[in-house]
Amino acid sequence: MIIGEVCLLTNDVRKLADFYKKLLGVDNCSDDDIHQYTISEGTTLTIYNDGTVKNNQNQNICLAFTVDDIENEYRKVQALGVRIIEPPTKRPWGAVNMSFYDPDNNVICFRQFQ
Repeated sequence: MIIGEVCLLTNDVRKLADFYKKLLGVDNCSDDDIHQYTISEGTTLTIYNDGTVKNNQNQNICLAFTVDDIENEYRKVQALGVRIIEPPTKRPWGAVNMSFYDPDNNVICFRQFQ
């Protein structure tokens, strides 16, 4: 079994989808107010407005991405103007992790294994 899709529910599909397109460096040519998706490495990230109002206090989810060059990704994230939780930090097990909030306050973690 593999995870085929992660869906982020939002009040502003365009804003959140545009952020992830820039962050992931992909463009699915979708420009919809209700549903957009990106596919990366076989997993779909869907941005969706199900019609309910979201409070954007997403404290129970963290999306983690493995990256090749965390310093380059850190500069890209800074240029996107997001709030940084933790800059690139080396962990005792050898990984370098960083974390930040997306525009809807979902926690995103980038990690580079060395």
